[in-house]
This record gives sequence, C-alpha cells and structure tokens, in this order.
Amino acid sequence: MRRTRGLRPEDADLWYRVVQSVTPMHARPPRPLTAMDPTPTAEKPHRRATRIEPFHIGERASRDHVAIRPQPEPAVQMDHKAFIRMARGKLAPQARIDLHGMTLAEAHPELIHFVLGAHAAGHRLVLVITGKGRRGTEGGAIPQRTGILRHQVPHWLTMPPLAPLILQVAEAHLKHGGGGALYVYLRRTR
Repeated sequence: MRRTRGLRPEDADLWYRVVQSVTPMHARPPRPLTAMDPTPTAEKPHRRATRIEPFHIGERASRDHVAIRPQPEPAVQMDHKAFIRMARGKLAPQARIDLHGMTLAEAHPELIHFVLGAHAAGHRLVLVITGKGRRGTEGGAIPQRTGILRHQVPHWLTMPPLAPLILQVAEAHLKHGGGGALYVYLRRTR
C-alpha cells in the first residue's frame, strides 16, 4: 500500500513561493499545504481472505466449491420455428459435403466452393460433415488437438466470402451426424 506523505517545511515554503508567482489559468483556490507529520499513519488492515479447506495432493475437489457456468446459447438469427425444427432433425438438408480425411488445405477451398454453389442453387439448409476427430495416443509429451476440421470449419463459416451468405450455424441432430456435423442455414438469394 502506498502511503501519501506531506511536504517537508522547506519544500512547502518553496512551493508556496512558486504558487504566488504564477497566474492561474482558471480561477480556483489553491489547495492548503500540509507539513510532513512526524508520526507515521497506521496502515489499513488487509481484507479478510476466505478460508481454504485443507487438502491432500491428488485428492478430488468437492463439487460444492466448483462454480459451473453454463455456456451461453448462440443467438438465433433465423426463424425460431424453423430453428426448432432444424435442431430436432425435422428439416432435411438439401445438400451435404463430407470433409472426412481432408487436410485443412484441401477442405477450405472445397467448403467455399460447396457453400457458394449451394447458395447459387437456392438451397437453404446444407449439412457440412467434419467428423469428430480421431482419438490419438494419450501418452505423448505434447498434447495434440483432435478433430481439427471440427474446430476450424465454424471459423471459416464466419469469415469472408462465406459469412454474408450464412444466416445460422448449429450442431447437427444425431440422425444427421451429431457433434461431427454442422447445419448451415443459408440466406435467401436476392
């Protein structure tokens, strides 16, 4: 904690002479100067910390103290009734693309070509199958992300040239691929 201190008497005298020699830009009374108090001020006590329960290394934490924050639902941009039907798997996709086994360099241009073609054809709902990702070996020193397409495709859909064409992106229903596929709801062609 930083303690404010007053001026020593010789500094206060010098400051007073400087203040008297200048003309203020705005009419305001000067602050009163205080000489340095020889007695130190008492420091404020620290805030009381919350009590931490004793623990042993390796034991599991109790669920009582863990704050679980639910992830916010994505905002629905499309018609709400159509979104509910889509989320329940009641709307059939008009076109689909399977990106399984492709590298990022192969999948990105294929996705752009597919979405542009589907939009030009007047399709509203298309299915993009990314796959869930392969489970790698768990024993490596460097952790590796599984399902790189699953993580990258939603970002591609929010970037140009695809972003202006897309109204909504949502995880597919289980009968259309679940977590390994995405519904892409396109805007109307004008």
